[in-house]
Amino acid sequence: MEPDGGGAERTEVIVRTLEDAFAPLMEADADAFRHKFRTMAADPHAFYRGSACLFYADVTGHDDPFTDERSGRIWIHGDLHVENFGTYLNADGRLVFDVNDFDEAYLGRYTWDLQRFAASLALTGWQKALPEPVVRALLRRYLEAYLAQVDEYCGTDVDDFALQLHNTDGPVHDALVHARQRTRAEQLDAVTHRVDGTRMFREDPSMRRLGRRERRKVVAAYEEYLDTIPEQKRWNRDLFYDLRDVVGKSGFGIGSAGLPAYNILIEGVSQALDNDVVLSMKQANVPAVSRFVDSGTVEGYFRNEGHRTVVSQRALQVHTDPLLGYTELDGVGYVVSEVSPYEVDLDWSGLTHPDDIDHVVGLLGKATAKIHCASDEDSDQDLVDFQVEHAITESLAGSDEDLVAWVTEFGITYAEQVRTDHALFVDAFRAGHVGITAT
Repeated sequence: MEPDGGGAERTEVIVRTLEDAFAPLMEADADAFRHKFRTMAADPHAFYRGSACLFYADVTGHDDPFTDERSGRIWIHGDLHVENFGTYLNADGRLVFDVNDFDEAYLGRYTWDLQRFAASLALTGWQKALPEPVVRALLRRYLEAYLAQVDEYCGTDVDDFALQLHNTDGPVHDALVHARQRTRAEQLDAVTHRVDGTRMFREDPSMRRLGRRERRKVVAAYEEYLDTIPEQKRWNRDLFYDLRDVVGKSGFGIGSAGLPAYNILIEGVSQALDNDVVLSMKQANVPAVSRFVDSGTVEGYFRNEGHRTVVSQRALQVHTDPLLGYTELDGVGYVVSEVSPYEVDLDWSGLTHPDDIDHVVGLLGKATAKIHCASDEDSDQDLVDFQVEHAITESLAGSDEDLVAWVTEFGITYAEQVRTDHALFVDAFRAGHVGITAT
């Protein structure tokens, strides 16, 4: 690596920020982080997905003319990018298309979610070779849809808007239809086999069998988790939740590298083998934004990072997974949720025509407004005790067009910065300057 001028200075910022965020995890599982960093090295958007900490190191130090005391401290997703949208089966049994992956959720400025998504969309547009004016138009479409949905919330007392089979079309509808065609039996047959009439996990390279001591601790943590399921969402304990098998698990996404995890197989609503349920118990990490804001008054609210993740998700989603909960293992917080057969991510690979992308990002803007406006005094938590839609509207004070222009310009400019940062990161990682060697 040939350090020169601003490149060397920016490389130092990148390396220091990544090491500050991930040093303990890199030390605990260097191989997992080599895989994470190689995945991040693949392209600028992969780098962006894996470096939320760098994004917040950059944006939290700047003034924001569009937030005030209230709109600057709402529940935010924390890692909103184009690939964090997909389907899930809600607690009412309905398929919903929504934001997913709440590992980075925290309290902060609503504009940070908009900015993070805007840069992601600009990177995606660049990778699809779309001209800059087209990318700007797509950013405008997303932001105007967001603001229109916020305004709609202001005009109604109903916060239960959702993107579902009956009110979507195009790729979003296709994802919902794909999810609807999946079955629990097919999922179970893929990951389990039958032993003496009972399902057990199949052996595969991503799983490991546990020793007696570790298994006892995981089972104890599982039993503690059951008490964190809200009473109104609990099934009859006489049958549902009976544990059938547990294994260590690896192979999660970019953001979960180095985090210990387990898969748990439990009995479902009946003893029929096709009703068994697979749960994920994954160690929760410190959210990136919390490293760069004053979090003192917030941290005391949470028992651990698992609790924080669950509270955040329940605030941001109107109808969460009924199996969502948290626990502790060796004093560390874990999130427990179903590995659902009905989760289908939005597929961007076939989205190349601007008109198709325009339609999709309009729906994503509505989905973003939904998570912000649902996470207020009507949810079960009490950290945000006001109507978010009114707080956002009041802080904008009629300057919607200025917000659209500001976030759009940020998205274009920051995407350029990310492309530069990606190249600097690749050089630093290859040279062994990012906490671990590349080999």
